[in-house]
Amino acid sequence: MTASASLSAQDAAAVKAAARKALLRSALGGLLTALPMVIIGLLILEFAPNYLVRIAFAAYVNLLIVLGLQVFMGNSMVANLGQGAFVGIGAYTVAILATPIAMKKMSIPNAPFGLSHIALDPLLAAGAGLGLTGIVAFLTGIVVARVSGEAATIVTFSLLMIVHSVFIHWTDLFKGAQAFFGIPQVVNLQWAVALSVVGIMLARLFKDSRVGLQLRASAESLLAARAFGVDVVRLRLIAWVVGALFCAAGGILYAYFMGTINARAFHFELVLTTIAMLILGGLRTVSGAVVGCAVLSILLEVIRTLENGVTIAGIDLPSMPGLSGLAMGGVIVLGMIFRPKGMIPRLEFDELLRQWFARRTPAVAATGSTDGPDEDGKASKTR
Repeated sequence: MTASASLSAQDAAAVKAAARKALLRSALGGLLTALPMVIIGLLILEFAPNYLVRIAFAAYVNLLIVLGLQVFMGNSMVANLGQGAFVGIGAYTVAILATPIAMKKMSIPNAPFGLSHIALDPLLAAGAGLGLTGIVAFLTGIVVARVSGEAATIVTFSLLMIVHSVFIHWTDLFKGAQAFFGIPQVVNLQWAVALSVVGIMLARLFKDSRVGLQLRASAESLLAARAFGVDVVRLRLIAWVVGALFCAAGGILYAYFMGTINARAFHFELVLTTIAMLILGGLRTVSGAVVGCAVLSILLEVIRTLENGVTIAGIDLPSMPGLSGLAMGGVIVLGMIFRPKGMIPRLEFDELLRQWFARRTPAVAATGSTDGPDEDGKASKTR
C-alpha cells in the first residue's frame, strides 16, 4: 500500500513537472513569435515619421483582433464574422465612460442613464469595456457555440449587423454615423507593442492549453471528441469569450489613441481585412496570425499609395479608388487556391526551429569528422 501510494505520488509529480515544462515552452514560444513585432515597433519609434507611427499603431490593433479570431476560429474551425461588433463595443464603452463631462455635454447631451454626467478614469473605463464585452460575448456565445458551418457564418454576421445598427440608430448614445470625439488620448505605440506581446503569449498559451487541444481535436472530428466525453459547446464558448476580449482590447486601444471613433470603422471593412490576414498567415497557428497581419498590413499600405496615384520612373499612374478592397478579396481567393492552409499552416516558429535543428544535428553528425595522426604520423580523418 505504501509502495503504491509512493508510486502514485511520483506519477503525479512527473505529470506536474511535464505540465510546467509544457507551459514554459509555450510561453517561450510566444515570446519568440512576438520578438519580431517588438523589433519592428522599436525601429518605427526610433526612425519613422509620425504618419508611419499611426499606420503602425493601426497594424498592431489589427494584430490583437486577428489574434482574437485565431483563438476562436483557429482552434474550433468555426467561422466568425462578428469580430467588428466586439471591437466596437470596447471602443464605444471607453468613449462614453472616459470622455470628459464637458465634451459629452456637446457630443451626447441627451445620453440615457445620466451617462453625460459621468467621467471615469481611462483605466476603469477600459475595465468596464472588457467586462461589458465579456457579458455580451457570453450571451451570444451560448448560441454561437452550438452551430457550425454556414449557420455559424450567418449567426456571427447577424451579430455584426445588429450591433452596427445599434451604433447607427441609437444617436443619443453613440452619435449614429457622426464621429464620437473628445476621447482622452492616453496610449501610444509603446502601449500597442506591449499589449501585442501579451496578446501573442496569451493566444499561444490558450492554443497549447487543455482547452485549446481539446477544441482542435473537436475540429478534426466532432463525433470522436464527443464520444470521448469532450464538452464541445463549453470549449467553444470559452474560446468565443476569450477571442471577443482580444477584439475589445483592440477597440479600446484604437479609441484611446485616435481620440475619435466612428461606427463605420467597426463594420465590414474591418471584418474583411482581419479575416484576410488570418487566412493569409494560417488559421491554425498564432505565428500565422502574426505573419499574415504583418505581410498584409505592409501590402495594403503599398496598395493605398498606388490607389491615390503615384509617379514611378517618370510615369504618372492614375488614382485607382477601390484597389485596396480588390486586393483584399484577391488575397483571400488566391490564398484559398494556392495556400489554403496559409503561410504557416501547422507548426509555430519555435516548433519549426526545433524541427530544423533536429534535422540539422544528425546531418552534422553524419558528415562531421575528427582529426588525428595515423600510424605514419600523418593527419587522418575518421568519419
